[in-house]
Parts: sequence; C-alpha cells; structure tokens
Amino acid sequence: MATLQAAAVRPSHRLGQPSRCRAGARPCIVAARCQLNDKPAAAQQWGLTGMAGSLQRRQVVASAAVPASSGLQALIFDCDGVIVESEEIHRMAYNAAFQHFDVRCPGGEGVVDWSVEYYDDLQNRVGGGKPKMRHYFNLTGWPTSTVLGAAPVSEEEQGKLVDVLQDWKTEKYKQIIGSGEVAARPGILRLMAEAQAAGVPVAVCSAATKSAVVFVLGSLLGAERFEGLDLFMAGDDVKEKKPDPTIYRVAAQRLGVDPAACLVIEDSMVGLAAALGAGMRCLITYTSSTAVQSFEGADAVVANLEGVTFAELASGALSGKDDRVVVAEAAPASA
Repeated sequence: MATLQAAAVRPSHRLGQPSRCRAGARPCIVAARCQLNDKPAAAQQWGLTGMAGSLQRRQVVASAAVPASSGLQALIFDCDGVIVESEEIHRMAYNAAFQHFDVRCPGGEGVVDWSVEYYDDLQNRVGGGKPKMRHYFNLTGWPTSTVLGAAPVSEEEQGKLVDVLQDWKTEKYKQIIGSGEVAARPGILRLMAEAQAAGVPVAVCSAATKSAVVFVLGSLLGAERFEGLDLFMAGDDVKEKKPDPTIYRVAAQRLGVDPAACLVIEDSMVGLAAALGAGMRCLITYTSSTAVQSFEGADAVVANLEGVTFAELASGALSGKDDRVVVAEAAPASA
C-alpha cells in the first residue's frame, strides 16, 4: 500500500493554483458502560440547535439554491459510515484488541467489551480511535492490561497503551476489510466519477487512522480511483479530530477552494458539526446507528446515494430534503 499512500494527492491542474507535490500535500489528512443518552449533546456543543442552528440551516439552504454554474468547487467525502458502513467492523476490532491484551477497567466485570448500543452512542460523540479510548478510560479509570501490566499513571504510559491498542485494532480492522466481503456504499463510486468528469475535485477526509483509511480506500475504490483523488487526509494529519473543523479547513486550503463552495458528504452529527464549522455545506447519508440524529443544519438527509446524481448535488436540487420525513409520513397511522 506504500504506492497508494504516496500517490493519494494529485497535483492541481487549475490555472493559478500551485501544484501540490505528492509527498508534501498529504501531510494531508489521512467512549465504561456509563449513561451517554444525551444524543443532541454534540449539536448543542457546536451550536447546531436552537436559534443558531436554525440560522445556520437557513444559510446552508440559501447557499445550496445557487445554480451549478456558480460553482461547486469541491466534493468531499468522509470515509467510515459514508464510503463504507464500517462502524460495526470497528467495534468488533476494538473488542478483539481489548480481549487480546486482557484490558480490564477498575470495578469492571471482566475484559472491556463495547456493546452495540454503547458504541453507537460513542462513535456519534467522539471522533477518532485514540480519542474514543481516552474518553472511555477517563470515565471508567485507566485499565490494567498485558501491555503495561499495571494501569498507566503518567501521560506517557497512557499514550503508550492507547497507541498499542490502536495499532493492533487497526490491523484487525484491515484484516476484516481485506476479506473481500465488504463493499462501498451504493452510489459512492459513481458520484466520485461524475464529479471528476465535471472537473470538480474529489477529496476524502477521515478522522480515522491513516493506515486504516489507506487500506480501506485501496480495497474499496481500487488503486486507480484512489490514486486519482485530488486530496486525501486522515486523522493523523490534524491535531484535533472531528467535530473540530480543522480537517475540512485544511482541505479547502490545500485544494485552493472557497469552503462555502464545498459540499461534504457525512453520516453523523460529529461530521456535520465539523463541516458546518468549516463553513461548508453538508449532505448526510445516514446509517442505522445515526438515523435518529437531528442533523439540523444539513443541506439534505438521505438514506443512501444510490439514486442521487452529481448534477443534483451541484445544483442544490436536494436542498431541504429529509427522506426520513417522507418515510414517516408514508407509514400508516396506528389504530
């Protein structure tokens, strides 16, 4: 995969834009069973509810109404949950790592095991693998394990534990993805091709570990399509992970485009907050674990991209759509 890593950013061919060398442009970016039931927390923290959220939505919808000729300058995809519905694979890989290293939190019953319900909530609150584990261990107490023996005390020891767990988990995740039984979500590959055929740059910005994202993209997009991305960034390439907007701000800078003219495809409130925080429009393609989120401020909310065309994205034709509302209205009234 070294070739894919080195080639993940194409030089810009637009006039007036400096070329992004492949090596330099991709410093590019490639939570205890506690009660975490406040789903809107991320939205509240990032100003996506109430008056501020309503204002943001009006602004987003207004900007989406402009014709394509006025310029969609970049189409940016998240990876996990967008290109591949991967959160259950991540959960399985984390639990395998906890089992492998006999990770036990103080007062817990046996080896740490993240349930489906807990991980659904966690991954919608905390972006990035290492931050997820730090969040969890800070809540439950730092664990004993075969990595260090005793529970880590210093920041250095905590960092070592998290690094080892994340590295092992990443390899397990790649093993599952590489089995050939995982496919890209409907419509993704076609939309990428349509955008680039229209001369619009396509980027992938993920909060996940770079080696894992490189492997996923190489496996699901294929080498040629992956190498053809205009920009690829992963969580390793920025200090703060989503919902912090840094990754999208940096992406716009490296692409040489106006953030307001970018459309981000995300699947969760965490990603939505990052996109809106960077001043970008955002379309949500939700998953089973994120379908209940409010997504206030999103340009549109759809189950998948199978029937969505690039022309619709560029023109803002889907602005204001939420197919969950359509499904609810179509459901028969209870007796």
